[in-house]
Amino acid sequence: MVRSITRRRALQGVALGGLAAPMLNTVTAYAQSGAFNWQRFKGQTVEVLMETGPRADLMKKYQKEFLDQTGIKLGIEVIPEQQARQKVAIELNSGKPSFDLFNFAFHVQKRQFEKAGWLLEITDWLKDPQMMPAEYELGDVSKLGMSFATTSDGKVNALPILCDYFMVYYNKELFAKKGIAFPKTLDEMMVAAAALNDPSAGVSGFVGRGVRNANVVLWTQLLSGWGQETVTGKPLRLITDSPDAIASAEYYKKLLSSYGPAGIAGFNWNEAQGLFMQGKAAMWIDATGFAAPVEDKTKSRVAGKVGYGLPPSGPKGHGSVTFGTGMAIPKAAAHKEAAYYTMLWMTGRTMAGRMLQVGGGIPFRTAPLKDPAVLSTLTIPREWAECAAGCAPISMPGLPVIVPVTEFRDVIGTALTNLLGGADPATEMKRATAEFKPVLDKSEAS
Repeated sequence: MVRSITRRRALQGVALGGLAAPMLNTVTAYAQSGAFNWQRFKGQTVEVLMETGPRADLMKKYQKEFLDQTGIKLGIEVIPEQQARQKVAIELNSGKPSFDLFNFAFHVQKRQFEKAGWLLEITDWLKDPQMMPAEYELGDVSKLGMSFATTSDGKVNALPILCDYFMVYYNKELFAKKGIAFPKTLDEMMVAAAALNDPSAGVSGFVGRGVRNANVVLWTQLLSGWGQETVTGKPLRLITDSPDAIASAEYYKKLLSSYGPAGIAGFNWNEAQGLFMQGKAAMWIDATGFAAPVEDKTKSRVAGKVGYGLPPSGPKGHGSVTFGTGMAIPKAAAHKEAAYYTMLWMTGRTMAGRMLQVGGGIPFRTAPLKDPAVLSTLTIPREWAECAAGCAPISMPGLPVIVPVTEFRDVIGTALTNLLGGADPATEMKRATAEFKPVLDKSEAS
Protein backbone atom coordinates (compact mmCIF):
# COMPACT_ATOMS: atom_id res chain seq x y z
CA MET A 1 0.00 0.00 0.00
CA VAL A 2 1.38 3.42 -0.94
CA ARG A 3 1.74 5.72 2.09
CA SER A 4 -0.45 8.80 2.19
CA ILE A 5 1.04 12.28 1.88
CA THR A 6 0.67 14.07 5.21
CA ARG A 7 -0.95 17.49 5.51
CA ARG A 8 2.37 18.96 6.73
CA ARG A 9 4.23 17.62 3.67
CA ALA A 10 1.59 19.07 1.37
CA LEU A 11 1.76 22.50 3.04
CA GLN A 12 5.54 22.46 2.78
CA GLY A 13 5.18 21.99 -0.95
CA VAL A 14 2.75 24.91 -1.18
CA ALA A 15 5.15 27.10 0.80
CA LEU A 16 7.77 26.45 -1.86
CA GLY A 17 5.50 27.63 -4.61
CA GLY A 18 4.35 24.11 -5.39
CA LEU A 19 7.73 23.16 -6.83
CA ALA A 20 8.43 20.55 -4.19
CA ALA A 21 4.96 18.93 -4.21
CA PRO A 22 4.96 15.52 -5.83
CA MET A 23 2.43 14.50 -8.48
CA LEU A 24 -0.68 13.31 -6.62
CA ASN A 25 -1.27 9.95 -8.27
CA THR A 26 -1.69 7.65 -5.28
CA VAL A 27 -4.80 6.37 -3.61
CA THR A 28 -4.75 8.62 -0.56
CA ALA A 29 -3.22 11.73 -2.07
CA TYR A 30 -6.50 13.25 -3.22
CA ALA A 31 -8.89 15.80 -1.81
CA GLN A 32 -9.54 14.65 1.74
CA SER A 33 -13.31 14.53 1.46
CA GLY A 34 -13.42 11.02 2.90
CA ALA A 35 -16.00 9.99 0.31
CA PHE A 36 -15.73 7.72 -2.67
CA ASN A 37 -15.44 9.58 -5.98
CA TRP A 38 -15.85 7.73 -9.28
CA GLN A 39 -14.03 10.60 -11.06
CA ARG A 40 -10.88 10.33 -8.91
CA PHE A 41 -8.78 8.79 -11.67
CA LYS A 42 -10.27 10.67 -14.57
CA GLY A 43 -8.05 10.85 -17.65
CA GLN A 44 -6.31 7.50 -17.20
CA THR A 45 -6.51 4.57 -19.60
CA VAL A 46 -6.84 1.00 -18.39
CA GLU A 47 -5.72 -1.83 -20.63
CA VAL A 48 -7.97 -4.85 -20.11
CA LEU A 49 -7.45 -8.43 -21.29
CA MET A 50 -10.67 -10.45 -21.47
CA GLU A 51 -11.44 -13.98 -22.56
CA THR A 52 -13.93 -14.34 -25.39
CA GLY A 53 -17.44 -14.52 -23.98
CA PRO A 54 -20.41 -12.57 -22.61
CA ARG A 55 -18.36 -10.67 -20.00
CA ALA A 56 -16.15 -9.21 -22.71
CA ASP A 57 -19.19 -8.40 -24.83
CA LEU A 58 -20.81 -6.51 -21.95
CA MET A 59 -17.64 -4.57 -21.16
CA LYS A 60 -17.34 -3.47 -24.78
CA LYS A 61 -21.03 -2.59 -25.00
CA TYR A 62 -21.02 -0.37 -21.91
CA GLN A 63 -17.50 1.08 -21.98
CA LYS A 64 -18.86 4.51 -23.00
CA GLU A 65 -21.12 4.45 -19.95
CA PHE A 66 -18.07 3.70 -17.79
CA LEU A 67 -16.11 6.52 -19.43
CA ASP A 68 -18.93 8.97 -18.67
CA GLN A 69 -19.13 7.76 -15.08
CA THR A 70 -15.41 7.74 -14.30
CA GLY A 71 -13.50 9.57 -17.01
CA ILE A 72 -11.43 6.38 -17.41
CA LYS A 73 -10.88 5.04 -20.91
CA LEU A 74 -10.71 1.32 -21.56
CA GLY A 75 -8.49 -0.46 -24.04
CA ILE A 76 -10.04 -3.90 -24.38
CA GLU A 77 -8.30 -6.91 -25.92
CA VAL A 78 -10.47 -10.02 -26.31
CA ILE A 79 -8.92 -13.40 -27.16
CA PRO A 80 -9.99 -17.06 -26.78
CA GLU A 81 -9.79 -18.71 -23.37
CA GLN A 82 -6.76 -20.98 -23.83
CA GLN A 83 -4.78 -18.28 -25.62
CA ALA A 84 -5.64 -15.78 -22.89
CA ARG A 85 -4.51 -18.14 -20.13
CA GLN A 86 -1.13 -18.61 -21.79
CA LYS A 87 -0.69 -14.90 -22.44
CA VAL A 88 -1.55 -13.97 -18.85
CA ALA A 89 0.88 -16.47 -17.34
CA ILE A 90 3.73 -15.50 -19.66
CA GLU A 91 3.32 -11.75 -19.20
CA LEU A 92 2.80 -11.88 -15.44
CA ASN A 93 5.96 -13.96 -15.16
CA SER A 94 7.85 -11.39 -17.24
CA GLY A 95 7.01 -8.64 -14.76
CA LYS A 96 5.95 -6.36 -17.62
CA PRO A 97 2.31 -7.18 -18.44
CA SER A 98 0.68 -5.30 -21.29
CA PHE A 99 -2.59 -5.17 -19.33
CA ASP A 100 -3.74 -3.52 -16.10
CA LEU A 101 -6.70 -5.82 -15.52
CA PHE A 102 -7.69 -9.28 -16.66
CA ASN A 103 -10.20 -12.04 -16.02
CA PHE A 104 -9.27 -15.62 -15.16
CA ALA A 105 -10.73 -18.92 -13.97
CA PHE A 106 -10.14 -19.46 -10.25
CA HIS A 107 -10.15 -23.23 -10.59
CA VAL A 108 -7.42 -23.13 -13.26
CA GLN A 109 -4.93 -20.46 -12.22
CA LYS A 110 -5.69 -19.28 -8.67
CA ARG A 111 -3.01 -21.30 -6.88
CA GLN A 112 -0.44 -20.65 -9.60
CA PHE A 113 -0.88 -16.89 -9.30
CA GLU A 114 -0.98 -17.03 -5.50
CA LYS A 115 2.26 -18.98 -5.20
CA ALA A 116 4.01 -16.72 -7.70
CA GLY A 117 2.81 -13.56 -5.95
CA TRP A 118 1.82 -11.92 -9.24
CA LEU A 119 -1.45 -10.30 -8.19
CA LEU A 120 -2.09 -7.01 -6.39
CA GLU A 121 -3.62 -7.40 -2.95
CA ILE A 122 -6.77 -5.27 -2.54
CA THR A 123 -7.78 -6.24 1.00
CA ASP A 124 -7.28 -2.75 2.44
CA TRP A 125 -9.02 -1.01 -0.45
CA LEU A 126 -12.17 -3.03 0.19
CA LYS A 127 -12.30 -1.52 3.70
CA ASP A 128 -11.44 2.06 2.68
CA PRO A 129 -14.51 4.32 2.17
CA GLN A 130 -12.51 6.42 -0.29
CA MET A 131 -11.91 3.29 -2.39
CA MET A 132 -15.11 1.33 -1.83
CA PRO A 133 -18.50 2.79 -2.86
CA ALA A 134 -21.39 1.85 -0.58
CA GLU A 135 -23.48 0.85 -3.60
CA TYR A 136 -21.05 -1.97 -4.38
CA GLU A 137 -22.67 -3.99 -1.57
CA LEU A 138 -19.73 -6.26 -0.85
CA GLY A 139 -21.92 -8.23 1.54
CA ASP A 140 -24.10 -9.31 -1.39
CA VAL A 141 -21.19 -11.27 -2.88
CA SER A 142 -21.51 -14.93 -1.91
CA LYS A 143 -19.18 -16.54 0.62
CA LEU A 144 -18.09 -19.04 -2.02
CA GLY A 145 -17.21 -16.21 -4.39
CA MET A 146 -15.12 -14.39 -1.80
CA SER A 147 -13.43 -17.65 -0.80
CA PHE A 148 -12.40 -18.12 -4.43
CA ALA A 149 -10.96 -14.57 -4.43
CA THR A 150 -9.09 -15.02 -1.14
CA THR A 151 -5.64 -16.55 -0.77
CA SER A 152 -4.80 -19.33 1.65
CA ASP A 153 -3.48 -16.74 4.14
CA GLY A 154 -6.62 -14.60 4.01
CA LYS A 155 -5.66 -11.89 1.53
CA VAL A 156 -8.02 -10.73 -1.21
CA ASN A 157 -6.30 -10.40 -4.60
CA ALA A 158 -9.27 -10.56 -6.97
CA LEU A 159 -13.00 -9.92 -7.16
CA PRO A 160 -15.40 -12.64 -8.30
CA ILE A 161 -17.45 -11.85 -11.38
CA LEU A 162 -19.13 -15.03 -12.53
CA CYS A 163 -19.93 -18.49 -11.26
CA ASP A 164 -21.04 -21.47 -13.27
CA TYR A 165 -23.20 -23.95 -11.41
CA PHE A 166 -23.89 -27.28 -13.06
CA MET A 167 -27.56 -27.89 -13.83
CA VAL A 168 -29.64 -30.25 -15.94
CA TYR A 169 -30.94 -29.07 -19.31
CA TYR A 170 -33.79 -31.29 -20.42
CA ASN A 171 -36.11 -31.51 -23.41
CA LYS A 172 -39.62 -31.06 -22.03
CA GLU A 173 -41.22 -32.26 -25.26
CA LEU A 174 -39.39 -35.60 -25.19
CA PHE A 175 -40.21 -36.07 -21.51
CA ALA A 176 -43.89 -35.30 -22.10
CA LYS A 177 -44.16 -37.75 -24.99
CA LYS A 178 -42.97 -40.57 -22.74
CA GLY A 179 -44.85 -39.32 -19.69
CA ILE A 180 -41.67 -39.15 -17.64
CA ALA A 181 -41.19 -36.83 -14.68
CA PHE A 182 -37.97 -34.90 -14.19
CA PRO A 183 -35.54 -37.07 -12.16
CA LYS A 184 -34.75 -35.97 -8.61
CA THR A 185 -32.17 -38.67 -7.88
CA LEU A 186 -29.31 -40.28 -9.81
CA ASP A 187 -31.18 -43.58 -9.81
CA GLU A 188 -34.21 -41.86 -11.36
CA MET A 189 -31.99 -40.17 -13.93
CA MET A 190 -30.55 -43.48 -15.08
CA VAL A 191 -34.07 -44.90 -15.45
CA ALA A 192 -35.22 -41.80 -17.36
CA ALA A 193 -32.18 -41.93 -19.67
CA ALA A 194 -32.96 -45.56 -20.49
CA ALA A 195 -36.62 -44.80 -21.20
CA LEU A 196 -35.87 -41.76 -23.36
CA ASN A 197 -33.01 -43.35 -25.30
CA ASP A 198 -34.22 -44.10 -28.84
CA PRO A 199 -31.36 -44.86 -31.26
CA SER A 200 -33.80 -45.65 -34.08
CA ALA A 201 -35.03 -42.07 -33.93
CA GLY A 202 -31.53 -40.71 -33.43
CA VAL A 203 -32.35 -39.57 -29.87
CA SER A 204 -30.00 -40.17 -26.94
CA GLY A 205 -31.28 -40.40 -23.40
CA PHE A 206 -28.31 -38.38 -22.19
CA VAL A 207 -25.43 -36.35 -23.56
CA GLY A 208 -22.44 -34.89 -21.77
CA ARG A 209 -18.69 -34.43 -21.83
CA GLY A 210 -16.77 -37.55 -22.75
CA VAL A 211 -13.56 -36.14 -24.18
CA ARG A 212 -10.38 -36.29 -22.11
CA ASN A 213 -9.80 -33.39 -19.72
CA ALA A 214 -13.21 -31.75 -20.24
CA ASN A 215 -14.99 -34.88 -18.97
CA VAL A 216 -13.63 -34.55 -15.44
CA VAL A 217 -16.13 -31.86 -14.43
CA LEU A 218 -19.11 -34.02 -15.42
CA TRP A 219 -17.68 -36.84 -13.34
CA THR A 220 -17.10 -34.56 -10.33
CA GLN A 221 -20.74 -33.49 -10.62
CA LEU A 222 -21.79 -37.13 -10.37
CA LEU A 223 -19.24 -37.65 -7.58
CA SER A 224 -20.99 -34.95 -5.55
CA GLY A 225 -23.91 -37.38 -5.29
CA TRP A 226 -21.65 -39.55 -3.17
CA GLY A 227 -20.85 -36.54 -1.00
CA GLN A 228 -17.19 -36.45 -1.99
CA GLU A 229 -14.65 -34.15 -3.63
CA THR A 230 -11.43 -35.23 -5.34
CA VAL A 231 -8.93 -34.23 -2.64
CA THR A 232 -8.87 -33.93 1.11
CA GLY A 233 -6.60 -32.83 3.97
CA LYS A 234 -3.64 -30.47 4.31
CA PRO A 235 -1.40 -31.01 2.51
CA LEU A 236 -3.89 -32.18 -0.08
CA ARG A 237 -4.06 -35.84 -0.98
CA LEU A 238 -6.02 -37.56 -3.75
CA ILE A 239 -9.12 -39.60 -2.99
CA THR A 240 -10.05 -40.33 -6.60
CA ASP A 241 -9.70 -44.07 -6.03
CA SER A 242 -11.99 -44.33 -3.00
CA PRO A 243 -15.00 -46.70 -3.13
CA ASP A 244 -17.29 -43.73 -3.71
CA ALA A 245 -15.09 -42.32 -6.46
CA ILE A 246 -15.12 -45.70 -8.18
CA ALA A 247 -18.89 -46.01 -7.76
CA SER A 248 -19.43 -42.62 -9.39
CA ALA A 249 -17.07 -43.61 -12.22
CA GLU A 250 -19.14 -46.75 -12.78
CA TYR A 251 -22.26 -44.57 -12.97
CA TYR A 252 -20.53 -42.23 -15.42
CA LYS A 253 -19.56 -45.17 -17.63
CA LYS A 254 -23.03 -46.68 -17.73
CA LEU A 255 -24.88 -43.40 -18.29
CA LEU A 256 -22.73 -42.25 -21.20
CA SER A 257 -21.93 -45.64 -22.74
CA SER A 258 -25.44 -47.04 -22.62
CA TYR A 259 -27.58 -43.96 -23.24
CA GLY A 260 -25.25 -41.46 -24.91
CA PRO A 261 -24.73 -40.87 -28.65
CA ALA A 262 -22.19 -42.72 -30.78
CA GLY A 263 -18.74 -41.17 -30.49
CA ILE A 264 -19.44 -39.59 -27.09
CA ALA A 265 -15.81 -40.15 -26.10
CA GLY A 266 -15.03 -37.22 -28.40
CA PHE A 267 -17.72 -34.89 -27.04
CA ASN A 268 -16.84 -31.65 -25.27
CA TRP A 269 -19.48 -29.14 -24.14
CA ASN A 270 -19.87 -27.71 -27.67
CA GLU A 271 -20.66 -31.08 -29.26
CA ALA A 272 -23.08 -31.88 -26.42
CA GLN A 273 -24.73 -28.50 -26.79
CA GLY A 274 -25.08 -28.96 -30.54
CA LEU A 275 -26.78 -32.35 -30.18
CA PHE A 276 -29.13 -31.04 -27.50
CA MET A 277 -30.04 -27.99 -29.61
CA GLN A 278 -30.93 -30.29 -32.49
CA GLY A 279 -33.46 -32.06 -30.27
CA LYS A 280 -31.41 -35.26 -30.38
CA ALA A 281 -30.73 -35.59 -26.63
CA ALA A 282 -33.22 -35.75 -23.77
CA MET A 283 -30.88 -34.58 -20.97
CA TRP A 284 -27.62 -32.72 -20.74
CA ILE A 285 -25.70 -31.77 -17.59
CA ASP A 286 -23.41 -28.77 -17.88
CA ALA A 287 -22.77 -25.22 -16.70
CA THR A 288 -25.40 -22.50 -16.42
CA GLY A 289 -23.94 -20.31 -19.15
CA PHE A 290 -25.47 -22.22 -22.07
CA ALA A 291 -29.06 -21.06 -21.72
CA ALA A 292 -28.78 -18.25 -24.25
CA PRO A 293 -27.81 -20.42 -27.24
CA VAL A 294 -30.32 -23.19 -26.49
CA GLU A 295 -33.09 -20.56 -26.36
CA ASP A 296 -32.00 -18.85 -29.57
CA LYS A 297 -34.85 -19.52 -32.00
CA THR A 298 -32.62 -18.80 -35.00
CA LYS A 299 -30.19 -21.58 -34.07
CA SER A 300 -31.91 -24.00 -31.71
CA ARG A 301 -34.69 -26.46 -32.52
CA VAL A 302 -35.52 -26.81 -28.83
CA ALA A 303 -35.95 -23.11 -28.03
CA GLY A 304 -38.99 -22.74 -25.80
CA LYS A 305 -39.00 -26.48 -25.00
CA VAL A 306 -36.09 -26.58 -22.54
CA GLY A 307 -36.45 -27.31 -18.85
CA TYR A 308 -33.85 -26.41 -16.24
CA GLY A 309 -33.46 -28.62 -13.18
CA LEU A 310 -31.20 -29.12 -10.19
CA PRO A 311 -28.63 -31.91 -10.53
CA PRO A 312 -30.12 -35.09 -9.07
CA SER A 313 -29.09 -36.10 -5.58
CA GLY A 314 -27.06 -39.25 -5.04
CA PRO A 315 -26.91 -41.94 -2.37
CA LYS A 316 -24.76 -39.83 -0.05
CA GLY A 317 -25.02 -36.20 -1.13
CA HIS A 318 -26.54 -33.48 -3.26
CA GLY A 319 -24.33 -30.91 -4.94
CA SER A 320 -23.95 -28.59 -7.86
CA VAL A 321 -20.30 -28.32 -8.81
CA THR A 322 -19.30 -24.73 -9.25
CA PHE A 323 -16.60 -22.92 -11.18
CA GLY A 324 -15.66 -19.32 -10.65
CA THR A 325 -14.22 -16.51 -12.74
CA GLY A 326 -12.69 -13.39 -11.29
CA MET A 327 -10.92 -10.18 -12.23
CA ALA A 328 -7.49 -9.24 -10.94
CA ILE A 329 -4.78 -6.60 -11.23
CA PRO A 330 -1.11 -7.45 -11.79
CA LYS A 331 1.28 -6.15 -9.15
CA ALA A 332 3.23 -4.63 -12.03
CA ALA A 333 0.21 -2.89 -13.59
CA ALA A 334 0.77 0.67 -14.75
CA HIS A 335 -2.62 1.99 -13.60
CA LYS A 336 -3.53 0.01 -10.50
CA GLU A 337 -6.13 2.33 -8.95
CA ALA A 338 -7.96 3.01 -12.20
CA ALA A 339 -7.91 -0.74 -12.91
CA TYR A 340 -9.44 -1.33 -9.48
CA TYR A 341 -12.27 1.10 -10.28
CA THR A 342 -12.84 -0.78 -13.54
CA MET A 343 -12.97 -4.04 -11.61
CA LEU A 344 -15.53 -2.59 -9.18
CA TRP A 345 -17.71 -1.54 -12.09
CA MET A 346 -17.49 -4.88 -13.88
CA THR A 347 -18.26 -6.92 -10.75
CA GLY A 348 -20.84 -4.55 -9.31
CA ARG A 349 -24.57 -5.09 -9.07
CA THR A 350 -25.58 -3.27 -12.26
CA MET A 351 -23.28 -5.20 -14.58
CA ALA A 352 -24.07 -8.41 -12.68
CA GLY A 353 -27.75 -7.87 -13.42
CA ARG A 354 -27.03 -7.28 -17.09
CA MET A 355 -24.99 -10.46 -17.29
CA LEU A 356 -27.89 -12.39 -15.80
CA GLN A 357 -30.42 -10.78 -18.14
CA VAL A 358 -28.68 -11.98 -21.29
CA GLY A 359 -28.05 -15.47 -19.89
CA GLY A 360 -24.31 -14.88 -19.86
CA GLY A 361 -23.87 -16.62 -16.55
CA ILE A 362 -24.65 -16.29 -12.89
CA PRO A 363 -23.01 -13.48 -10.90
CA PHE A 364 -21.48 -14.20 -7.51
CA ARG A 365 -24.30 -12.12 -6.06
CA THR A 366 -27.71 -12.91 -4.62
CA ALA A 367 -29.54 -9.62 -5.23
CA PRO A 368 -29.80 -9.87 -9.05
CA LEU A 369 -31.36 -13.34 -8.75
CA LYS A 370 -34.14 -11.82 -6.62
CA ASP A 371 -34.49 -8.44 -8.32
CA PRO A 372 -37.91 -8.16 -10.05
CA ALA A 373 -36.55 -5.53 -12.44
CA VAL A 374 -33.80 -7.90 -13.57
CA LEU A 375 -35.95 -11.01 -13.70
CA SER A 376 -38.73 -9.26 -15.62
CA THR A 377 -36.34 -8.45 -18.46
CA LEU A 378 -34.61 -11.80 -18.80
CA THR A 379 -34.04 -12.80 -22.40
CA ILE A 380 -34.20 -16.46 -21.33
CA PRO A 381 -36.81 -18.34 -19.29
CA ARG A 382 -37.18 -17.34 -15.65
CA GLU A 383 -37.02 -21.05 -14.79
CA TRP A 384 -33.30 -20.91 -15.58
CA ALA A 385 -32.69 -18.17 -13.01
CA GLU A 386 -34.82 -19.96 -10.44
CA CYS A 387 -32.82 -23.14 -11.00
CA ALA A 388 -29.56 -21.25 -10.61
CA ALA A 389 -30.81 -19.77 -7.33
CA GLY A 390 -31.55 -23.32 -6.20
CA CYS A 391 -28.04 -24.45 -7.14
CA ALA A 392 -26.42 -21.82 -4.94
CA PRO A 393 -27.14 -23.49 -1.56
CA ILE A 394 -25.76 -26.83 -2.78
CA SER A 395 -22.76 -25.41 -4.64
CA MET A 396 -19.35 -26.99 -4.14
CA PRO A 397 -15.96 -26.81 -5.90
CA GLY A 398 -15.88 -28.86 -9.09
CA LEU A 399 -12.11 -29.16 -9.30
CA PRO A 400 -9.32 -29.20 -6.72
CA VAL A 401 -7.69 -25.79 -6.22
CA ILE A 402 -4.16 -26.87 -7.12
CA VAL A 403 -1.43 -25.58 -9.40
CA PRO A 404 -1.27 -28.66 -11.70
CA VAL A 405 -5.05 -28.68 -12.31
CA THR A 406 -4.59 -29.12 -16.07
CA GLU A 407 -2.45 -32.22 -15.50
CA PHE A 408 -5.05 -33.48 -13.04
CA ARG A 409 -7.76 -33.13 -15.68
CA ASP A 410 -5.59 -34.84 -18.28
CA VAL A 411 -4.73 -37.85 -16.10
CA ILE A 412 -8.16 -38.42 -14.55
CA GLY A 413 -9.79 -37.50 -17.87
CA THR A 414 -7.85 -40.22 -19.66
CA ALA A 415 -9.20 -42.78 -17.20
CA LEU A 416 -12.77 -41.61 -17.74
CA THR A 417 -12.41 -41.70 -21.52
CA ASN A 418 -11.00 -45.21 -21.26
CA LEU A 419 -14.15 -46.24 -19.40
CA LEU A 420 -16.21 -45.29 -22.43
CA GLY A 421 -14.05 -47.70 -24.42
CA GLY A 422 -14.93 -50.53 -22.04
CA ALA A 423 -12.19 -50.29 -19.37
CA ASP A 424 -12.83 -51.30 -15.76
CA PRO A 425 -13.65 -48.31 -13.47
CA ALA A 426 -11.76 -49.55 -10.42
CA THR A 427 -8.63 -50.38 -12.43
CA GLU A 428 -8.64 -47.04 -14.26
CA MET A 429 -9.31 -44.84 -11.24
CA LYS A 430 -6.61 -46.56 -9.19
CA ARG A 431 -4.11 -46.30 -12.06
CA ALA A 432 -4.85 -42.62 -12.66
CA THR A 433 -4.66 -41.81 -8.96
CA ALA A 434 -1.30 -43.50 -8.62
CA GLU A 435 -0.02 -41.69 -11.71
CA PHE A 436 -1.02 -38.23 -10.51
CA LYS A 437 -0.13 -38.65 -6.83
CA PRO A 438 3.59 -37.74 -7.18
CA VAL A 439 2.65 -34.68 -9.25
CA LEU A 440 0.33 -33.42 -6.51
CA ASP A 441 2.78 -34.29 -3.73
CA LYS A 442 5.54 -32.32 -5.44
CA SER A 443 3.25 -29.35 -6.00
CA GLU A 444 2.07 -29.31 -2.39
CA ALA A 445 5.62 -29.56 -1.09
CA SER A 446 6.94 -26.63 -3.15
